[in-house]
Amino acid sequence: MKNTSSYDNWAKVYDLIYSKKNYKKESEIIKSIINKNKRSNGKSLLDVGCGTGGHIKYLHKAFDCEGIDLNKELLSLAKKKIKGIIFHQRNMINFKLNKRFDIIICLFSAIGHVKTIKNLKKTLKTFDRHLNFGGIVIIEPWFTKKAYKKGRLDLTTYKDEDIVISRTNVSKIKGDIAILDFHFLIAEKNKDVKYCFSRQELGMFELKTFLKIMNGVGLKSKFIKNGLNRGRGLYIGVKK
Repeated sequence: MKNTSSYDNWAKVYDLIYSKKNYKKESEIIKSIINKNKRSNGKSLLDVGCGTGGHIKYLHKAFDCEGIDLNKELLSLAKKKIKGIIFHQRNMINFKLNKRFDIIICLFSAIGHVKTIKNLKKTLKTFDRHLNFGGIVIIEPWFTKKAYKKGRLDLTTYKDEDIVISRTNVSKIKGDIAILDFHFLIAEKNKDVKYCFSRQELGMFELKTFLKIMNGVGLKSKFIKNGLNRGRGLYIGVKK
């Protein structure tokens, strides 16, 4: 993510702009998938690309959770929101934790940040190395190229007594990369309105390719169309 601004609290903006996201409902769906598909006996869970801990907030009551994210600011806020959880600042492509888990989740299309097929292979190998036999991987992908809507206009807002946020973008595409240039206006009480810019570039991977790579690293995999967010689905893999 590339940011251009003098604004010093991106984690706060991230948390507020996604405050309407139903993490509780999504976590219940994830728990149901785990219970139906996991074959290992443990309950250790690693949330890769955990952000500010929206899912861990609900999952840690049922599982022994840890989180990974590359963004230091998001992790700092996650630590403040959820006490007693271990959070690691790592790159999902090649992290090394020297332990294995029964569950690895990578949600909210965080996997798209690896961008390329080469990096996707490395990432899924990393997941496999950190998974117990019979353990489960659940990945919520970004859109496929066919499902992605180039030129789509989006506006997301947030407002309370202390802050107003407006985020706009036009969906762009370059090769197999979706480009989201987010333009923010942030107004806080007793402060000047600030303009901020953030670019996200997300890889678009085809279903057959994704499943082939998952199976190739040792995960017996499938895709379910009805996932957590419309048009994205979920990949589910169990370590053989």
